[in-house]
Amino acid sequence: MNDDIQTVLYSEATIQAACERLGKQLTQVYRGKNPLVICVLKGAVPFMADLIKQMDIYMDIDFIDVSSYHGGTQSTGAIELVKDVDQDVSGREILLVDDIVDTGRTLAYLKDLFQDRGASSVRVCMLMDKPEARQMAEMQADYVGFNVPNEFLVGYGLDYQGKYRNLPYVGILKPEIYQG
Repeated sequence: MNDDIQTVLYSEATIQAACERLGKQLTQVYRGKNPLVICVLKGAVPFMADLIKQMDIYMDIDFIDVSSYHGGTQSTGAIELVKDVDQDVSGREILLVDDIVDTGRTLAYLKDLFQDRGASSVRVCMLMDKPEARQMAEMQADYVGFNVPNEFLVGYGLDYQGKYRNLPYVGILKPEIYQG
């Protein structure tokens, strides 16, 4: 797998430092509030696991799975709810945790979904933000680990056709891997 990576953007140590920084920030925001922290499957699992270890607060966790890539390298724009959360979000402070925001469509879908269900607040924590790919400019994450270039990234949860999620770093996938 490592041979398929053009450049490593963020090492494991750099990612862990971002998780620590964000975890401390979120501890201050949510102290005494018991938020429902919702992990967007599958890509955000490594990030959420490391992030919540850095948060010194009471919390509940849940998972949601949505898809807009359907195995490709670009969002199709059609968002499919694959797995819903198990808990009632009404009146809850929601913290959505995801790996990357690019077009902003999935983020908009999820924020609307939980606001429509009566959440008292919906905030978003992303490991990475890809502003150059944004199609919905108003969709911004509240907490971001890194701003990233408009490249096809894999590792630390991000995948290409289900592969590379287990890399401990984030890197740029060589174009020849996904172009043919």
